[in-house]
Amino acid sequence: MKTILWFVLLSVVWVFVHKYIPVYYTPLMAIQNFKGNENFDLKHEWKSIDEISSGIQLAVICSEDQNFIKHNGFDVTAIKKAYKENLEGKKLKGASTISQQTAKNVFLWPQRSWLRKGFESWFTLLIETIWSKERILEVYLNSIEMGEGVFGVEAASKHWFNVSAKNLSRNQSAAIAAILPNPTQFKASPASNYISKRKRWILLQMKNYGVFTLKENDESKSD
Repeated sequence: MKTILWFVLLSVVWVFVHKYIPVYYTPLMAIQNFKGNENFDLKHEWKSIDEISSGIQLAVICSEDQNFIKHNGFDVTAIKKAYKENLEGKKLKGASTISQQTAKNVFLWPQRSWLRKGFESWFTLLIETIWSKERILEVYLNSIEMGEGVFGVEAASKHWFNVSAKNLSRNQSAAIAAILPNPTQFKASPASNYISKRKRWILLQMKNYGVFTLKENDESKSD
């Protein structure tokens, strides 16, 4: 019982601290860094949400989690849909939200197991309670893997297009978002055929999604 209480207390403090402190290093960065690849070059540069273009913010929401603003960390509809499709023998799909991915990237390890999924749910609940939606998206955009050794949108922007994240065009934003969710598996780049097709889909979703405002959502959440 004491162990559980200590875990709860420490995890709450851990999440609270990261509400204000930038996340400069994550477990996945460490794992990739220590795999023994001599050519591995970690590229990562933290940027505040105000220094990241609204285009890439919208692009990743349209690509990964279109109900991000509405849900409380778990997209029940997407989970039910994925579960049904998996039972029908269709291609295995996940239903992880941006909040769940952020919890995994910052606090946990990239392994498929029920134990890790349980911890992921706990940390998702914590960041949805303690952080704002804007902060969750900010940390997500700074921690996601977007290429071999490339983490965060600032590093990805410079790596793929030689521009800063705040100067990304709409097309560039959609191309970077299209690399998700598994850039190393597909060996993808914004110039590949797979990415080109997915980019067109994301651009259409961005057009249909319209304007989104995270700050208004955060204010209504706190009322």
